[in-house]
Amino acid sequence: MASSLWSSSYARGISVNFVQSFLLIVLPLSEKIIGILGGMGPEATADLYLRIIRATNVKRDQDHPRVIIYSNSKVPDRTTAILEAGPSPLPELIRAGKRLEEAGADFIIIPCNTAHYFIDQLQKELRVPILNMIRLSAGKAEESYPKVRKAGLLASDGTVKSGLYRSAYGVAGIDIMEPSPERQTEVMKAIYQYIKAGNLIDGGLLLHGVAKDLVAAGAEMIICGCTEVSLVLKEGDLTVPILDPLQILAEAAVAEALQKEHR
Repeated sequence: MASSLWSSSYARGISVNFVQSFLLIVLPLSEKIIGILGGMGPEATADLYLRIIRATNVKRDQDHPRVIIYSNSKVPDRTTAILEAGPSPLPELIRAGKRLEEAGADFIIIPCNTAHYFIDQLQKELRVPILNMIRLSAGKAEESYPKVRKAGLLASDGTVKSGLYRSAYGVAGIDIMEPSPERQTEVMKAIYQYIKAGNLIDGGLLLHGVAKDLVAAGAEMIICGCTEVSLVLKEGDLTVPILDPLQILAEAAVAEALQKEHR
């Protein structure tokens, strides 16, 4: 039994060393490997990967950046943790982040807005940098929509309570408008009861209704502040611009991997 365990550990060590050596030999030194810490939820993770593919200007397969996906759907619910009603996701996030590091990721992206509440603590435990989707989107909003001063936010209760968007967008001079308590309940229903369960149609209908209310109340832009919202709310759906942090993250990841300039 001891011999078997030793052999298994030894084999894993050889495997990791071989992969790292292979990467050093084969990959252009100027390119970086993207690590996706996903599973929150799985469909949003798949959507991010597809966006990365589509955001890359290529002529052949080899022009795409390398991507390592660790989809860990066992991470405890982030909103429940922020509302102090459940376990912290941080230990599982750290384990997932370290696995991506060990696999060879040069930087990490997280397709979950609410998980960004824990990003500073997570970063302290990792060697490789994490791109901050919310801060990147705030910079993009300031650059692309300089006249916007009020943005409506569609996000989970955890993200709303955390104040992540209010803080990041406040620096850009943009005030965040949140749905009324009653309408926020509908946002949570759309995210958790519908979209996460695979019912994008009913979830989308609810979110479109809340977004239109925010626009009627004065929002000059709508932010997809949850990656489930990004699955159903698209540019052109409303009379105001829709800012999608997930798309901005995908484009920033491609730029970082291929060493191109990005905000």
